[in-house]
Amino acid sequence: MSRSFPSRPARWRHLATAALAALSLLAVGSITACGDDTGTGGSDGKLRIGYQRFGGLSLVKARELAPDAEWSLFESGTAVTEALKAGAIDIGQTGEAPPIFAAAGKVPFSIIGTSEPLPEGEAVLVKESSGFTSFADLKGKKVALNKGSNVHWLLVRLLEKHDMTIDDLDVSYLKPTEGRPAFDNDQVDAWIIWDPYFALAEQEGVKVLADATGLANNREYILANPDALEHRTDLIRGFLTTYDEVTEWGIANPQERAKILAPELKMSQETTTRALARAAKPLAPVTPAVGDEIQAIADSFAGLGLIPGEVDIKGRIDDRFNEVFE
Repeated sequence: MSRSFPSRPARWRHLATAALAALSLLAVGSITACGDDTGTGGSDGKLRIGYQRFGGLSLVKARELAPDAEWSLFESGTAVTEALKAGAIDIGQTGEAPPIFAAAGKVPFSIIGTSEPLPEGEAVLVKESSGFTSFADLKGKKVALNKGSNVHWLLVRLLEKHDMTIDDLDVSYLKPTEGRPAFDNDQVDAWIIWDPYFALAEQEGVKVLADATGLANNREYILANPDALEHRTDLIRGFLTTYDEVTEWGIANPQERAKILAPELKMSQETTTRALARAAKPLAPVTPAVGDEIQAIADSFAGLGLIPGEVDIKGRIDDRFNEVFE
């Protein structure tokens, strides 16, 4: 991977500790509702699932096909990893960057599954009236994104592509519920965001300046609490089997999927259909190639000073459930 950044820019180094500190704050309100903190199961011994309101996990929940699951909703992957740190969930689903920041923060977890790439599911949005035609046009402009999330990696790749550094932008690190009003009210010039927030914003006349195609795979990753892996292996395998089957069913039946998920996502069926058409992908095993891919991201983050030192994220891969996804 070519890198056009100077070595460890001062501003990236400053963000390294801030990004990790943010992990300890994002999920505080959500964790208290997730169940006990023993890592051995929720109420009635149910498997505790941390999910975001989109994709396959939401479909499993909406179809009520996992009676042994106890569900906790989170706004972002960074909040999911903080819940894992607290022992409040057994399994969580995130994008590609949160596991790296969490590993740098010494959060215990293993990566037990992933998805096929979905680069079209995250994008840089600007207003139609902005006049911007390229990411390079954002030099000196205000850009909002969620710190430590999948779009953080997209930002890094876009800066590399356009021979820019973080100092070329005025970056605001905002959670999705903060980023949307800032974008709508012209407090920022661009918003880097993922589905379904992406699809919701498209209803308001936005322009997609760039997505992750050719830059980032934007995979989903399934993370598991090590204690749950040791003591609840069969329950996890059963749940992953259901998750995989429901995901495949949804891909084969897009209209029915959208009809079921629209109320769960609190979106219109039309918007749900559009978002899922580009962002719902089959689950996939965690192969050595997947390990190399996420390790390359971690190495890049370390080289830029986004995390305080190198992490062995590839060593977090646990392939015991690979046969479920093959």
